Amino acid sequence: MKARLILIATLVIFMIPAVCLAEPIRTGGYMSAFVGATAPNDTTVTTDDFITNKTSRDRIELDPGVNIGMSGGYDFGYLRMEGELSYKHSEISDIVDQSDSFHFRNVDGNTAALAVMFNSFVDLHNDSIVTPYFGGGAGFATLYISDTFGTDTRGGAVNRKKLYEFDFDSVFAYQVGGGVEIAVNRVLSLDLGYRYFGTTTAKFNKDLDLTNKFRLESHNAAVGFRFKF
Repeated sequence: MKARLILIATLVIFMIPAVCLAEPIRTGGYMSAFVGATAPNDTTVTTDDFITNKTSRDRIELDPGVNIGMSGGYDFGYLRMEGELSYKHSEISDIVDQSDSFHFRNVDGNTAALAVMFNSFVDLHNDSIVTPYFGGGAGFATLYISDTFGTDTRGGAVNRKKLYEFDFDSVFAYQVGGGVEIAVNRVLSLDLGYRYFGTTTAKFNKDLDLTNKFRLESHNAAVGFRFKF
Protein backbone atom coordinates (compact mmCIF):
# COMPACT_ATOMS: atom_id res chain seq x y z
CA MET A 1 0.00 0.00 0.00
CA LYS A 2 2.77 2.44 0.92
CA ALA A 3 4.69 1.71 -2.27
CA ARG A 4 1.53 2.16 -4.34
CA LEU A 5 0.83 5.56 -2.80
CA ILE A 6 4.35 6.74 -3.66
CA LEU A 7 4.10 5.37 -7.21
CA ILE A 8 0.69 6.96 -7.84
CA ALA A 9 1.87 10.32 -6.50
CA THR A 10 4.98 10.22 -8.71
CA LEU A 11 3.00 9.33 -11.82
CA VAL A 12 0.47 12.08 -11.16
CA ILE A 13 3.23 14.68 -10.86
CA PHE A 14 5.12 13.72 -14.02
CA MET A 15 2.33 12.54 -16.34
CA ILE A 16 1.35 16.07 -17.33
CA PRO A 17 -0.69 16.54 -20.52
CA ALA A 18 1.43 17.86 -23.36
CA VAL A 19 -1.29 20.07 -24.85
CA CYS A 20 -3.62 22.03 -22.59
CA LEU A 21 -5.29 25.40 -22.49
CA ALA A 22 -3.05 28.04 -20.91
CA GLU A 23 -4.21 29.59 -17.64
CA PRO A 24 -2.68 32.90 -16.46
CA ILE A 25 -1.01 33.13 -13.05
CA ARG A 26 -3.37 34.53 -10.44
CA THR A 27 -2.11 35.81 -7.09
CA GLY A 28 -4.19 36.21 -3.96
CA GLY A 29 -5.63 34.31 -1.04
CA TYR A 30 -7.04 30.81 -1.19
CA MET A 31 -8.63 28.07 0.88
CA SER A 32 -8.62 24.33 0.27
CA ALA A 33 -10.01 21.10 1.67
CA PHE A 34 -8.81 17.56 1.03
CA VAL A 35 -9.53 13.92 1.77
CA GLY A 36 -7.37 10.86 1.16
CA ALA A 37 -5.50 7.96 2.68
CA THR A 38 -2.62 7.61 5.10
CA ALA A 39 -0.24 4.63 5.13
CA PRO A 40 1.82 4.71 8.35
CA ASN A 41 5.21 3.05 8.65
CA ASP A 42 5.67 0.33 11.24
CA THR A 43 6.94 1.86 14.45
CA THR A 44 8.44 0.78 17.79
CA VAL A 45 6.63 1.41 21.06
CA THR A 46 9.05 1.60 23.98
CA THR A 47 7.56 0.93 27.42
CA ASP A 48 9.40 1.98 30.58
CA ASP A 49 8.25 0.18 33.74
CA PHE A 50 9.32 2.29 36.71
CA ILE A 51 8.24 -0.35 39.24
CA THR A 52 10.44 -3.16 37.92
CA ASN A 53 12.93 -0.74 36.32
CA LYS A 54 12.65 -2.62 33.01
CA THR A 55 12.22 -1.46 29.42
CA SER A 56 10.36 -3.42 26.77
CA ARG A 57 9.82 -2.77 23.08
CA ASP A 58 6.97 -3.72 20.77
CA ARG A 59 6.90 -3.44 17.01
CA ILE A 60 3.46 -2.27 15.91
CA GLU A 61 1.96 -2.39 12.44
CA LEU A 62 -0.72 0.12 11.45
CA ASP A 63 -3.37 -0.32 8.77
CA PRO A 64 -3.89 2.34 6.10
CA GLY A 65 -6.40 4.89 7.33
CA VAL A 66 -8.06 8.22 6.65
CA ASN A 67 -6.32 11.53 5.98
CA ILE A 68 -8.48 14.68 5.93
CA GLY A 69 -7.79 18.37 6.35
CA MET A 70 -8.04 21.95 5.20
CA SER A 71 -5.67 24.84 4.57
CA GLY A 72 -5.64 28.53 3.84
CA GLY A 73 -2.93 30.86 2.60
CA TYR A 74 -1.68 33.31 0.02
CA ASP A 75 -0.43 32.65 -3.50
CA PHE A 76 2.39 35.02 -4.51
CA GLY A 77 2.57 33.63 -8.04
CA TYR A 78 5.42 31.14 -7.88
CA LEU A 79 5.43 30.75 -4.09
CA ARG A 80 2.54 29.82 -1.80
CA MET A 81 2.53 30.06 1.99
CA GLU A 82 -0.24 28.51 4.05
CA GLY A 83 -1.45 27.15 7.34
CA GLU A 84 -2.85 23.61 7.40
CA LEU A 85 -4.99 21.60 9.80
CA SER A 86 -5.11 17.83 9.23
CA TYR A 87 -6.28 14.64 10.94
CA LYS A 88 -4.91 11.15 10.36
CA HIS A 89 -6.33 7.95 11.89
CA SER A 90 -5.16 4.32 11.64
CA GLU A 91 -6.06 1.03 13.33
CA ILE A 92 -3.34 -1.08 14.95
CA SER A 93 -3.26 -4.41 13.10
CA ASP A 94 -0.34 -6.23 14.74
CA ILE A 95 1.87 -5.97 17.85
CA VAL A 96 5.07 -7.99 18.22
CA ASP A 97 7.04 -8.25 21.47
CA GLN A 98 10.61 -7.72 20.24
CA SER A 99 12.13 -9.65 23.17
CA ASP A 100 10.83 -13.00 21.87
CA SER A 101 9.06 -12.12 18.58
CA PHE A 102 5.65 -13.04 20.03
CA HIS A 103 2.62 -11.77 18.09
CA PHE A 104 -0.28 -10.70 20.28
CA ARG A 105 -3.58 -12.01 18.96
CA ASN A 106 -6.86 -10.16 18.44
CA VAL A 107 -5.24 -6.75 18.71
CA ASP A 108 -7.70 -3.90 19.30
CA GLY A 109 -6.45 -0.29 19.28
CA ASN A 110 -5.73 2.73 17.14
CA THR A 111 -3.58 5.83 16.77
CA ALA A 112 -4.34 9.30 15.45
CA ALA A 113 -2.61 12.59 14.75
CA LEU A 114 -4.10 16.09 14.75
CA ALA A 115 -1.54 18.36 13.09
CA VAL A 116 -1.16 22.11 12.65
CA MET A 117 1.40 22.84 9.92
CA PHE A 118 2.92 25.92 8.30
CA ASN A 119 3.80 25.14 4.68
CA SER A 120 5.59 26.69 1.72
CA PHE A 121 5.19 25.43 -1.84
CA VAL A 122 6.88 26.37 -5.12
CA ASP A 123 4.55 26.32 -8.14
CA LEU A 124 6.10 25.37 -11.50
CA HIS A 125 3.82 27.36 -13.80
CA ASN A 126 3.77 26.50 -17.50
CA ASP A 127 1.60 26.99 -20.58
CA SER A 128 -1.08 24.60 -19.41
CA ILE A 129 -3.84 24.25 -16.83
CA VAL A 130 -1.68 21.74 -14.94
CA THR A 131 0.79 23.20 -12.44
CA PRO A 132 3.21 20.87 -10.61
CA TYR A 133 4.38 21.98 -7.19
CA PHE A 134 6.71 20.85 -4.42
CA GLY A 135 7.58 21.96 -0.90
CA GLY A 136 7.02 21.14 2.73
CA GLY A 137 6.34 22.48 6.16
CA ALA A 138 6.77 22.24 9.89
CA GLY A 139 4.53 22.58 12.92
CA PHE A 140 3.26 20.39 15.70
CA ALA A 141 1.01 17.34 16.02
CA THR A 142 -0.96 15.92 18.90
CA LEU A 143 -0.55 12.13 18.75
CA TYR A 144 -3.19 9.91 20.31
CA ILE A 145 -3.12 6.27 21.29
CA SER A 146 -6.25 4.44 22.40
CA ASP A 147 -6.67 1.85 25.11
CA THR A 148 -5.05 -1.07 23.29
CA PHE A 149 -5.63 -4.75 24.03
CA GLY A 150 -4.07 -8.00 22.85
CA THR A 151 -4.36 -11.69 23.70
CA ASP A 152 -1.24 -13.28 25.22
CA THR A 153 -1.03 -17.09 24.86
CA ARG A 154 2.50 -17.56 26.12
CA GLY A 155 2.94 -20.24 28.78
CA GLY A 156 -0.19 -22.11 27.70
CA ALA A 157 -2.61 -19.61 29.28
CA VAL A 158 -4.90 -17.25 27.41
CA ASN A 159 -4.72 -13.74 28.87
CA ARG A 160 -6.46 -10.66 27.52
CA LYS A 161 -4.07 -7.82 28.35
CA LYS A 162 -4.26 -4.06 28.17
CA LEU A 163 -1.00 -3.21 26.42
CA TYR A 164 -1.31 0.60 26.27
CA GLU A 165 -3.40 3.20 28.10
CA PHE A 166 -5.24 5.99 26.28
CA ASP A 167 -3.27 9.23 26.23
CA PHE A 168 -2.02 12.01 23.94
CA ASP A 169 1.07 14.17 23.56
CA SER A 170 2.01 17.15 21.39
CA VAL A 171 5.30 16.98 19.50
CA PHE A 172 7.18 18.62 16.61
CA ALA A 173 5.99 17.56 13.14
CA TYR A 174 7.25 18.02 9.58
CA GLN A 175 6.23 17.09 6.05
CA VAL A 176 7.58 17.19 2.50
CA GLY A 177 5.92 16.42 -0.79
CA GLY A 178 4.42 17.67 -3.98
CA GLY A 179 1.57 17.30 -6.41
CA VAL A 180 -0.29 18.95 -9.23
CA GLU A 181 -2.94 21.64 -9.38
CA ILE A 182 -5.41 21.32 -12.26
CA ALA A 183 -7.31 24.53 -12.97
CA VAL A 184 -11.05 24.14 -13.52
CA ASN A 185 -11.57 27.89 -13.92
CA ARG A 186 -10.04 31.07 -12.51
CA VAL A 187 -11.53 30.42 -9.05
CA LEU A 188 -11.61 26.64 -8.60
CA SER A 189 -8.89 24.02 -9.09
CA LEU A 190 -8.35 20.34 -8.34
CA ASP A 191 -5.34 19.44 -6.16
CA LEU A 192 -3.73 15.98 -6.25
CA GLY A 193 -0.98 15.71 -3.67
CA TYR A 194 1.42 13.48 -1.77
CA ARG A 195 3.05 14.22 1.61
CA TYR A 196 5.59 12.36 3.70
CA PHE A 197 4.67 13.20 7.30
CA GLY A 198 6.75 12.60 10.41
CA THR A 199 6.97 13.52 14.09
CA THR A 200 9.45 13.41 16.92
CA THR A 201 8.92 10.88 19.73
CA ALA A 202 5.76 11.30 21.80
CA LYS A 203 5.60 10.19 25.45
CA PHE A 204 2.34 8.82 26.83
CA ASN A 205 1.15 8.32 30.42
CA LYS A 206 4.13 10.13 31.89
CA ASP A 207 2.43 10.26 35.32
CA LEU A 208 1.83 6.50 35.51
CA ASP A 209 4.10 3.60 36.42
CA LEU A 210 4.26 2.57 32.74
CA THR A 211 5.30 5.13 30.13
CA ASN A 212 4.97 4.47 26.40
CA LYS A 213 6.93 6.24 23.64
CA PHE A 214 6.75 6.17 19.85
CA ARG A 215 6.94 8.40 16.80
CA LEU A 216 4.74 8.49 13.72
CA GLU A 217 5.86 8.47 10.08
CA SER A 218 3.43 8.05 7.20
CA HIS A 219 2.86 8.35 3.46
CA ASN A 220 -0.21 10.40 2.59
CA ALA A 221 -2.12 10.89 -0.65
CA ALA A 222 -5.08 13.22 -1.01
CA VAL A 223 -7.52 14.78 -3.47
CA GLY A 224 -8.71 18.29 -2.75
CA PHE A 225 -10.28 21.43 -4.13
CA ARG A 226 -8.68 24.87 -3.92
CA PHE A 227 -10.80 28.03 -3.97
CA LYS A 228 -9.07 31.29 -4.89
CA PHE A 229 -10.33 34.68 -3.74
